[in-house]
Amino acid sequence: MLFKINSAMERQQFLKTMASLPLVGASMKLEAFEKISAHFSNTKKTPLLFIGHGHPINALLDNDFTQTLSKIGASIEKPNAIMIISAHWTTKGTFVSVNAQPKAIYDFGNIDDRLLQIKYEPKGHPQLARQAIETATNYHIEEDQAMGLDHGAWTVLKHLYPKADVPVFELSIDHSQPTNYHFQLANSLKKMRKKGVLIIASGNIVHNLKVIDWNNVNAKPLDWAIEFDEIVKSKLNSQDFKALVNYEQLGSIFQLAHPTNEHYLPMLYTLGLADKTEEVKYLFEGFQFGSASMRCFQIS
Repeated sequence: MLFKINSAMERQQFLKTMASLPLVGASMKLEAFEKISAHFSNTKKTPLLFIGHGHPINALLDNDFTQTLSKIGASIEKPNAIMIISAHWTTKGTFVSVNAQPKAIYDFGNIDDRLLQIKYEPKGHPQLARQAIETATNYHIEEDQAMGLDHGAWTVLKHLYPKADVPVFELSIDHSQPTNYHFQLANSLKKMRKKGVLIIASGNIVHNLKVIDWNNVNAKPLDWAIEFDEIVKSKLNSQDFKALVNYEQLGSIFQLAHPTNEHYLPMLYTLGLADKTEEVKYLFEGFQFGSASMRCFQIS
C-alpha cells in the first residue's frame, strides 16, 4: 500500500500516529496501518469539470459522448469525494446533501424501463459536505439529510465512475438568487478542491426542450444553437467570465438557448471555482436531439 505525505503538517501527523500504534512483534496490525493511510488520501488540488449531461437515455447508450465520459473518469486521479452541482436540484436557499447513502432518483417521465433498473449507489460523504458549509460561511448553506442523486448526477457518474467507488454529495442551486450569487458562492468554495474533492457541474450550454427533436438523437443542430454554443466557447477562451455571468450581455439569443436558466447556472459554478492561471480544455463538443449542446470542458 502506497500513500503520499504532501506537507510538513502531514509528516508530523504521520509520525505522531506511528508512535501511538500497537505492534505485534515487528509487524504493525493491519487495521492500525489502515488508520494511518486514512489520513493521507488524495489532497492534491482537483480539476474542475463541466459536463453537458443531455437526455437521461445517455445512461444506457454507448456512443461518442458516453465513451468520452469513461475516458475522463480514467484520466483523473481518483478523488476523495465528488461534489456535484446539477441543473436538476434547484431550491429556495442553498443546501448540501449530508445523506450517507444517496440513491439514484428517477426524476423523469416514462422514457425507458431499463433506466429504472439502473442502481447507482455510491456512499455519501457527510464530513466533506459539512466542510462546504464551513468553507462558505457567508452563504448560509443548510444541510439536507435525504437528497439522493438526480439524473443530472447519476447518469453522468455512471460513465465517469462505473464502480460507484467514489463518495458523492450534491450542492443545490438556489433559483431565487441572481447569477452573480452563484459565481461568488463558487468562488468561496475553492478550498474544497484542495481537500481532494472533485467538483462537477452538470447542465447544458444550450438546452431548449421546446424545439428538441425527441425522435432523433443525431438530429442536425439548429443554427442558433450552434451560434450560442460558439459564443460561450469564445468567452471561455478569452476568460471573459463576467460576460457569461451577466448573460444579458449575450443578447436575445440567450432566450433561445435557455428559455429557463437552470441548465446554464451550473457552468457558473465551474467558472467561479477556477483560478485565473488555469486553462480551459474541451473534452467533448457536439449536439444531441438538435437543441442540446453536449459540450464538456475541464479547467485545471
